[in-house]
Order: sequence, then structure tokens, then C-alpha cells
Amino acid sequence: MQRRGFLKASAAAAPASLAAQAPAPAREAEGGGTGSTSYQVQAVVERRQSGKPHQGKVFAAIQPHCDDIPIFAGGTVLKMIDEGYTGYLITLSDDSAAGDGESYGEIVLKNEQDTKEVAKRLGCKDAIFLNYPNHNMDAWPIIEIRARLVFLFRALKIDTVLVYDPSSLYERNPDHYVTARAVEWAAATAATRWDYPEHFLAGLRPHAPKERYYFARGPQLVNRVVDISEFIDQKVHVNLANVTQGPAGNTGARLRRRLAQQGKKLPLLGNDDSTANREYAKHFALARDRSRGQPHGLAYAEYFHYIGPDDDGVDAYVQQHAVPL
Repeated sequence: MQRRGFLKASAAAAPASLAAQAPAPAREAEGGGTGSTSYQVQAVVERRQSGKPHQGKVFAAIQPHCDDIPIFAGGTVLKMIDEGYTGYLITLSDDSAAGDGESYGEIVLKNEQDTKEVAKRLGCKDAIFLNYPNHNMDAWPIIEIRARLVFLFRALKIDTVLVYDPSSLYERNPDHYVTARAVEWAAATAATRWDYPEHFLAGLRPHAPKERYYFARGPQLVNRVVDISEFIDQKVHVNLANVTQGPAGNTGARLRRRLAQQGKKLPLLGNDDSTANREYAKHFALARDRSRGQPHGLAYAEYFHYIGPDDDGVDAYVQQHAVPL
């Protein structure tokens, strides 16, 4: 899983809080050279809310590969479920090009089984597979991918999406950026009655996500820091389900056995494989979450570029200024 770069920290933004938290300074991202542009990025810290404030809302956690959501957004997905969301895990590739196995078919099957277990541990209602060719999604018509996503957004009445950032810098994996760009525009066109009107013959209606949580492996304009401290142990449990190609899997157990052959041990890894895998995942495979939380006074955090509902201010103005006829 080195190809995912999951142990490398991304560029960070200083947070401000939601209504329940205190504001923090904005981060400035600058471009170089003559005529460069500066961006003031105001971030918020999103914390766990009590009760079920999102009851009735639906999210789609969308990934090209089976380990992407667990690594980059697993804690946020767990938090959303805890707060009342219904969730769906949608995987776009067939995951045929990564993981342990003796054949193409075996790797696909094992990764699919892992993903179903991931969805179960996250608390998602279902795992959906679109089965595009792993590492070759840039050869597929993006408009075809987009059309399938529009159908799902309408059929499932998706309110919120979590996916790779379509604007992230230095993203090398075509599956990542194709997935992100397909989701980005599908989330817009799903709201119109002119795009894919044949859906309406099947009883669907225009419906588009109003919130987007974009994550990235590399530099990103981060404006949302999600506190996942209360969910880190569950996130570890989720990532351990990705045995075939995930960053945790049986890695801790293998390290423990290798050290034993050398007459050594790491007390952190305990005295059994289960403990070794769990502690390896928490302290090494998911070290990014710890390092991202520290600048904000959090034990663990996930970073996003968040896009919220469009608000032109009309409703608020009407509420304040409308008078009887």
C-alpha cells in the first residue's frame, strides 16, 4: 500500500470551529511568481454532535479502491452514522490490481469481500460496486461513469458525498482523479430536470447532494478539520477488515514474527497477532490522523475541503424584512 502514500502528511490548514467551537486564524496559501494569487482559507473544526441531528439524511462515501474511504474518511463516516445519517459505500474500480492473490479473479473476489466487511463495520446500509478496470479508469468515458452516479444520487436521495478532491495537487493515480471529477459534476447535474430525463420515467426525481467532503493525498485547500478522536478505535477496526490490500491487515503480526526471529520484540505490539495488528494500525498505518489532529489540539483528525449548500442569502433576507401586504 506504499503506492497510496498513506503515511505521508498532507498540507494542513489552521482551523476555526463550528458554532459550538471558537474561531482560529485563517491559513494563507500562496502561489509563486509574478501575479501570484493568495488564498485566505478559513477552516472549521467539526466535532461530534450529540443525539441524531442528521436523522433522515443520506451520504455516499465514494472510493476508487477498497482502502480509500477507510484510510482518509473512515472516522468521518463513523461520526456521520453516529449522528443519524444513512450511508452507502460505493466503490468504482474492480480492485483487480492490488493485493495478495494468485490470480486476477481471486484478488477481485477477496477485495470485494473485504469491502463488504468494511461497509458493515462502518455501519453503512449497503456496499455498491461499479467494477471499472483498476488503474485504467482514465481510459473509460467519464460521462458514462457520471451518468451511473447521477442515477444513484437520485435513486438513493444522496444529500452528502465524501470522495477524493477533484482539485487536489500532484495526484498521480488516474483512478483517483477520474472518480473525483465524475462525482463532482454528477453531484451538480443530478439536480436538473434536463439531464437524463429518462430517469423520471422510472419514478425518480431530480435530487443532488448539497454537501461535499473532499479528501486528498497531497496538498489541498483544507477548510474542514473533523475531530475523529472518539472514533479512532472503530476506524482501526474498519481498516483491519481490508486484509487483502489495506495498510493494516496482518502487517503488525508479520512485523511481530519477524522481530521474534531476530530475538527482538516491540512491547507496543503485545503478545498476540490480534493486538499486534490493532496497535500497528493505530500507531503507524493511521499515524496521519494523529499528526493532523495535533496542531488543533485534537487527538485524531481528518482533513477535507468542504463545500456546503448554496446560500444566496435570499431566504434569510426574506425572513428578516418581509412585511404583510
